[in-house]
Amino acid sequence: MSVNKVILIGRLGKDPDLRYTPSGKAVATFSLATTERWKGQDGQRQESTTWHNIVAWGKQAETIKEYLSKGREVYLEGRIVNRSYDDKDGNKKYISEVVVQQFTFIGSKGSSGNDGGQTAPAESAEPATDTGSGQSDDDLPF
Repeated sequence: MSVNKVILIGRLGKDPDLRYTPSGKAVATFSLATTERWKGQDGQRQESTTWHNIVAWGKQAETIKEYLSKGREVYLEGRIVNRSYDDKDGNKKYISEVVVQQFTFIGSKGSSGNDGGQTAPAESAEPATDTGSGQSDDDLPF
């Protein structure tokens, strides 16, 4: 038995990029920031932000493009996919992405999007072929 499941709550680092495959399937890509905070041994506040590459497919991708934007908070569940590609100079690059299986808008309309609490399950999760935490906006790392 094996499990490949990721649960993230974070803020979008950029507006979702929506594209369509040659067969007409929608794919949205965006970055998501998750931030961990703690007090160090010296009592000073510490934090570390991790950036995640996110990919959504089909109707989900179109919904994400319509309702989510930079800075918006989202809860998502998905699976990790590792892949490689050749950049424009012919160098092999490796990337890890989270393919969305389900997501929920978090926050209010005033925080750039829908009124929150909406969940959308995935239609089908395919590997991407193209890439592109309850904090106030003052705490955003971008």
